[in-house]
Formats: sequence, C-alpha cells, structure tokens
Amino acid sequence: MGFQIGDKVIHCTFGLGEIVRIEEKIIQGRPANCYVIRIADLTIWVPIDASQQHTLRVPTPPDEFDKLSAMLTDPGEDLLEDRVLRKNELLARLKDGQLASICRVVRDMMHFKHSKKLNEQEKSILERAIKSLLAEWTYSQGIPMAQAHQALSLIHISEPTRLLSIS
Repeated sequence: MGFQIGDKVIHCTFGLGEIVRIEEKIIQGRPANCYVIRIADLTIWVPIDASQQHTLRVPTPPDEFDKLSAMLTDPGEDLLEDRVLRKNELLARLKDGQLASICRVVRDMMHFKHSKKLNEQEKSILERAIKSLLAEWTYSQGIPMAQAHQALSLIHISEPTRLLSIS
C-alpha cells in the first residue's frame, strides 16, 4: 500500500500522524526513500520499503471504528498476575498498532485497575493506549478531543482525564 503526501496514517508505535513529505535517507549505508511523518511535535522517517509497511496503516473508518470501540464495554480479559509477564503481554498487544489491540489493552487494564493498583509502567502503558485510542477516535469520528474524552467516560472507562493531560 502506497501513501501520498498529506495522507493521515497510524504508526504502530506513535499513533496518528500525517505524511508531510517523501525524503531520501541513508539507512545502513544505502539510500532509501522514506515517508516523513509529523505526529504532534514529533517527526519520524519510515522507509517506504515493502518490508516496513506493517508499521503504518490507514486510520480506521467511522463504521469500523464504532464496531471496534464497542469492545470497550465487553468484560475485560484477565491479565497475568506476574507484573513482568503482564507488562510484556500488554506491550506485545500494542506492538501491532491495530485499533482492536489498543481497545483490548484499554479495556483489560481498566478492568484490572478496578481490583489491583497499577504500577508506574502499567500507568504509562495505559496512558499510551488511551492517547492512541483518543487520537484515532477524534480523527475517525471527526470530533474534538473533549468529546472523545466524554464518550470514553460514558462507556464506563473512567479516569482517562486523570491519567492524561490531553486538552
């Protein structure tokens, strides 16, 4: 899948951004064409090479977003008791950058949070997942961030605003 300058994309790690230009960079001693992507106040370069395409995807369309976000109200899956294994599992889920994975992490961590206290790493993982979810939510649904926050709260995933300072 090829992207064009001006396209909105989701990066599997950094979330929603926009392709601002295509530029040649030297990578491992060889020239490579890269998408230059602006994500908030961050600029990243992603090689256009076909093997790197799994790092970028198109934002979720509104109708599909509604279906996937509905999983936020499903009962959460139990997370592993061991904190190291739990952290590794959560990070592995987020690695693909897919909206379904992000929704599962948010749902399961909020469910876990009701019975256990999150450690700092887990708070950071949850913050990252909520931030990605809200960014894609605002773009997919064409709504302001405050409205996405409110919608997230209404589906009983409390406290996104306490974890995040997104305006």
